Amino acid sequence: MTLNAQGVLAAVTIAMYVPFLFISIKLVAKYGISRGDGWILLLIFSIIRVLGGSLLVAAEEVMPVNTSLYIGGYTLEASGLFPLLLCTSGLLHSVFQTPDGFMRYNTQFRLFHIFGMVAPVLTIIGVTSSGSSANTMRRAGVILFCVLYIILVGVCLYLWSQIRFVMRYRKQLLKVISISLLFLVIRTIYSVLSTFSSSTSVITTTTTTQPTGDLAKFNMFTGEWQIYLVMDMLMEYAIVIIYAVAGLVLPLDQDYKSPAPDSYQDEYLLSRP
Repeated sequence: MTLNAQGVLAAVTIAMYVPFLFISIKLVAKYGISRGDGWILLLIFSIIRVLGGSLLVAAEEVMPVNTSLYIGGYTLEASGLFPLLLCTSGLLHSVFQTPDGFMRYNTQFRLFHIFGMVAPVLTIIGVTSSGSSANTMRRAGVILFCVLYIILVGVCLYLWSQIRFVMRYRKQLLKVISISLLFLVIRTIYSVLSTFSSSTSVITTTTTTQPTGDLAKFNMFTGEWQIYLVMDMLMEYAIVIIYAVAGLVLPLDQDYKSPAPDSYQDEYLLSRP
């Protein structure tokens, strides 16, 4: 069976993210579990993209039509923004580390992650359910994604205001995160436009209910694939490439080498309450 545009893009997604599965595993092994929250979430995001793409390709190939494959694939696609946001949060958290490797603001970042869990739950329920309540949950979920993004920008700006206290290579990581936020805002905006483009996203056959209106072209499932490619796929891929290269190239572990006493005190100030 010939793949349609969405099926082709799903196949491309698989090809794009399979290499990053191995790169992410290498990064998690390099930085460890305790210092690698951001890298673990990068791995999870890559797994979600490969699995979601596989389900959508399988849905195109399987006959008779298996609606469950479409639901699974589209659900993973719709909720994929969450691990990317948390990956950024984890990397920002690592910028707060002290020269002795101590993580500061653990409670605040845990609360951020717990609060963030509500967004994908609402999104998943909204995608897989029917009725006006499902539409409300989808829109509430994407609004929470926006709130999470705004919080990340606020944390990033705070770190820039304290840049003289950030350790040497974490300054470079902060620059990387700041650049990635420019791509992430486009990806987040696309989620908003896609969610508000339709009053429902329940998958009944091989497609969703066709939306109408000015935002219809932004619909993730039935809109123009060119917009989806640029605002969704390419933005995500740019972020993943930037983070992966930074993780491989930046010698972040060298920040833990014993500095001179004066520089140690300067860098440690950021960790004080």
